[in-house]
Amino acid sequence: MSLTLNHTLDRALTSMENALRTLSGASIAARPTPQSAGAGSQTEPAALLESERSLSAALMRVNHVGEVCAQALYQAQALTARSPQMRQQMLAAAREETDHLAWTQQRLRELNDRPSLLNPVWYAGSFAIGLAAGRLGDAASLGFVVETERQVEAHLASHLDRLPAADEASRAIVEQMKADEARHAEDALAAGAAPMPEPVKWLMRATAKVMTTVAHRV
Repeated sequence: MSLTLNHTLDRALTSMENALRTLSGASIAARPTPQSAGAGSQTEPAALLESERSLSAALMRVNHVGEVCAQALYQAQALTARSPQMRQQMLAAAREETDHLAWTQQRLRELNDRPSLLNPVWYAGSFAIGLAAGRLGDAASLGFVVETERQVEAHLASHLDRLPAADEASRAIVEQMKADEARHAEDALAAGAAPMPEPVKWLMRATAKVMTTVAHRV
């Protein structure tokens, strides 16, 4: 019994450590920051106009919030996973999302802007949602991952349409993030994800809309 308790405490402490690292901006990417096809050439990318810089910063702040939420969701779902395989899958996805978190944070600095001031709120809310999804069982938790990642993939595609053409650095990051999110959804499907009911999908979209609208400015 004590071993089980110790194991649970270890997992909880690990989740708390991840939360502190995520919210403090101390996350470090394992992969290098994606670069555009023209990176490293003799030609410098075009300088962004102030209006373009402001738009790129707002979009990348929203993407950074998405990665804060992803850390919370995956950590909570790993904490409530019923099987070791499920837990490892969630933690593996979280490690890749850490790259996204670090990339978007770095890009915000390069754009002379800041992360959302409400990141602690986004993290806490997402962690609670992840716990709820995890407690429904591994199949439902995986189904939540599939729907979340598909919605995020569509969201990133819309950002590629909106980002200034001259902002090749942000576009390269978003393109790699989009590819990773699609793979996470496919991995969850292959692991036995259960389909989400339509009302749940609608609620997820509505919640994401509120978050992205607020994070665009705050």
